[in-house]
Amino acid sequence: MPAKYFEIRWHARAGQGAKSASQMLAEAALEMGKYVQSFPEYGAERTGAPMKAFNRVSDDPITVHSSVDNPDVVIIIDDTMLGQPMLVDGTDENTVFIVNTVKDIEYVKEKLDTKGKVCTIAATDIALEELKRGIPNTVMLGAIAKVTGVITIESAEKRIRKTFSKKFSEELVEANVRALRRGFEEVKCNG
Repeated sequence: MPAKYFEIRWHARAGQGAKSASQMLAEAALEMGKYVQSFPEYGAERTGAPMKAFNRVSDDPITVHSSVDNPDVVIIIDDTMLGQPMLVDGTDENTVFIVNTVKDIEYVKEKLDTKGKVCTIAATDIALEELKRGIPNTVMLGAIAKVTGVITIESAEKRIRKTFSKKFSEELVEANVRALRRGFEEVKCNG
């Protein structure tokens, strides 16, 4: 029987931090002793163009090297993409959708036309409040930790501190940790 991996598919627009968030998620899971993959897929490489990123996380070595066709979780960083059929490709009633939006869960569920679980988080608003920039990736990591448990909030915080302390001020590192924790605390789900 083939190994089952926990698979995540990210949908965003280039420049919104999905590739970086996917990488940080993989590094946080790696620090937890997991096997991981993280890779992006771009169309036309320009800021604002739709793009996808993927993660696989497993307790066993990962032998598959392809895009994620049947995700356990779909992350949507840009709610202007809602209603596009590609968002629900390969999903079923067990798929969890985590969407960066201020819209309510019923609106998102209707736009996605899914029976899967839907979670929402106002990640861009939180990022603007905490980071003074509308880059929602650390907020989304917090939401993923809460909803899926594939990473812990502690492993994500450790990864943010390790990654960002090399490039940014202590103040910005702490702002990202606050954003992460707010994503964990403020994500809302149906069911």
